[in-house]
Amino acid sequence: MLVKSISGIRGTIGGRVGEGLNPVDIVRFTAAYATQRRQAMPDNNTVVVGRDARISGQMVDMLVSATLSGMGCHVVNIGLATTPTTELAVIGEKAAGGIILTASHNPMQWNALKLLNERGEFLSDAEGKEVLAIAEREDFTFAEINALGAIEHKDYLPYHVQNVLNLKLVDADAIRKANFTVAVDCVNSVGGLAIPAMLEALGVKNIIRLNCTPDGHFPHNPEPIPQHLTQISDLLRSGKADVGFVVDPDVDRLAIICENGDMFGEEYTLVSVADYVLQHTPGNTVSNLSSSRALADVTKRYGGKYEASAVGEVNVTTLMRKNGAVIGGEGNGGVIYPASHYGRDALVGVALFLSHLAHSGMKVSELRKTYPEYCISKNRIDLTPDMDVDALLERIKQKYANERITTIDGVKIDFADGWVHLRKSNTEPIIRIYSEAATVEQADALAQQIKDAIA
Repeated sequence: MLVKSISGIRGTIGGRVGEGLNPVDIVRFTAAYATQRRQAMPDNNTVVVGRDARISGQMVDMLVSATLSGMGCHVVNIGLATTPTTELAVIGEKAAGGIILTASHNPMQWNALKLLNERGEFLSDAEGKEVLAIAEREDFTFAEINALGAIEHKDYLPYHVQNVLNLKLVDADAIRKANFTVAVDCVNSVGGLAIPAMLEALGVKNIIRLNCTPDGHFPHNPEPIPQHLTQISDLLRSGKADVGFVVDPDVDRLAIICENGDMFGEEYTLVSVADYVLQHTPGNTVSNLSSSRALADVTKRYGGKYEASAVGEVNVTTLMRKNGAVIGGEGNGGVIYPASHYGRDALVGVALFLSHLAHSGMKVSELRKTYPEYCISKNRIDLTPDMDVDALLERIKQKYANERITTIDGVKIDFADGWVHLRKSNTEPIIRIYSEAATVEQADALAQQIKDAIA
């Protein structure tokens, strides 16, 4: 399977050309990206490449790096690296862009090329469409012998860790004095290198490592949602740690586990970090349409303005810049803190959350109770070839025309006591149906109401 979208080129490894992420398609899309970057940045031929630890990563890395070299690019290959590390490396190298080799939360048979601009941020929709058009036409010219690009290898993790330590609101002294015992589950990917390094730099002496060997053999489904996190939850429930952190394979999403083994809630990663940031730097916030109302509530508490963007990190960061947001992100555990960089970053999330926890003097479960209580139900409908998604969304829009409707990304219906958001996924052949209300039962009922209307 091959999915081409605003989130990059994503597919299952193998298969026939055009049907999966195979060597021919990897070369084609990499060459198309290099061509687009050369057109956008004619005086800059440096491209950063980083990858997560999934099994196909080395194969994809060699193809991508060699293709970039063949296109005349100077490649700075940072090896096993988180998505935010790669984003920061683009800034550090003053590069024309970067390619992150990761399928994020997808299972091990998937991989992807996530494409960055010169700011270390995802390509815009227009730029992404240019890459796809160039790939379709195969409109690229490879370099001649004397113009082949060099491939340089660097380690950017120390740079990333220092970037986080330099943030004003990261209080390593308070964290050190709190003497937290922290459990981490890094799903045997690059978080196993990055998260312990970040914790050690923050002065955390007691780290319980689960699944921290970066070999790509995911011990459970890599999406950091409750049903996949029983191992670390059981550990916390036994009283062995003060807090648990779980990241996805490329470390741009952060889930938090309370000291009693309960889920903090991935929606509340951003809410809690925003609470801490807004206490010290009041201002505006942004998240996407599928994120909790709790962020809007917390923002209003500090006198700021909240706005929602279409789903997709580039959409969030664009609106954050426009509104001058001091903090933002996505409700899937993605924290974007502009004081560091405009990208979801679990290292930043860990450092700010531990600073918040240390200053609060509370247990994690007590801190969680200070936030507005909402419950999100996340559902999906698998797409079939005969499904007309646009017609389906239009039908729902008309049915609920008397409610507050937002259509910048699918259809979101805001009711007085909750909301439902339907949209076609950027990363999988599905329609996502997210709903939120005061209780799980109410949120599930809202989702079922929409499912029944679709049927």
